[in-house]
Amino acid sequence: MRIPESELIINQDGSIYHLNLKPEDIAQTIILVGDPDRVEMVASFFDAIELKKHKREFYTVTGTYKGQRLTVLSTGIGTDNIDIVINELDALVNVDFTTREPKSELSKLNLVRIGTSGGLQAEIEPGSYLVTASSVGFDGMLNYYKDIVDITNSKFEKEFTEYVNWNKRLATPYLVDGSAKFLKLFHGEKYLQGITISSNGFYGPQGRIVRLQTADGELNDKIHSFEFEGRKITNYEMESSALLGLSKMLGHDAATICLIIANRITKKAVSDYHPMMEQLVKDVLDKLS
Repeated sequence: MRIPESELIINQDGSIYHLNLKPEDIAQTIILVGDPDRVEMVASFFDAIELKKHKREFYTVTGTYKGQRLTVLSTGIGTDNIDIVINELDALVNVDFTTREPKSELSKLNLVRIGTSGGLQAEIEPGSYLVTASSVGFDGMLNYYKDIVDITNSKFEKEFTEYVNWNKRLATPYLVDGSAKFLKLFHGEKYLQGITISSNGFYGPQGRIVRLQTADGELNDKIHSFEFEGRKITNYEMESSALLGLSKMLGHDAATICLIIANRITKKAVSDYHPMMEQLVKDVLDKLS
């Protein structure tokens, strides 16, 4: 099936529309970060740099670390940007740009997001590493895709929405699991595993009040006490639900690993988390290599 020019935009130089990348520009294993400035920090660990490309908030560096080819790419903030990034990365490896048709043999990418997050259980100390075993999508983005019914947990949907008395004006939350391969790799005393909420905003959608009141001032208290099959919701961030969901639909392995920089329950926070983030990046790179 040929993909029309309006549906997959390829730039005149043969690169894909938003990311400005060509198929040969990316490695099989890709580190995703939100902040474009963090790309340089991750790439500073590389032994050699092969390529740098920058367009909008999407900054890409490809190089080698301990002999393995890796790419680091900034996504910006939010699941809407993840929708762009994952679809375009998949097209780079699984669509023939000459014929504009999906390839007969599909490639699997390894996609690992490294970010920051806020803890939602008192025992999760700032400075902890938290791996998303499952992600709750508050964003609604995956609801636009038919295959969502094959990768999400309807039992969770029902129990969660009933427990918190979910506002029907909002998108229905969904639950998607992370890659079993990465959950096995990032496991042990150093790496906590939990259920992560991906919110579609930083302030009201995560229960923060500056001047505007939230629609449900008790939502975070209800989230804090909710349990699903013996597991509690552990943290907030803004990308993992789309990353895990789209990757699962497209056949890629994906993980989100966050440095907890604040605890929303105890109100503790790390004053300078940058050295901790550098250590997390180094640990992740070592495991991936």
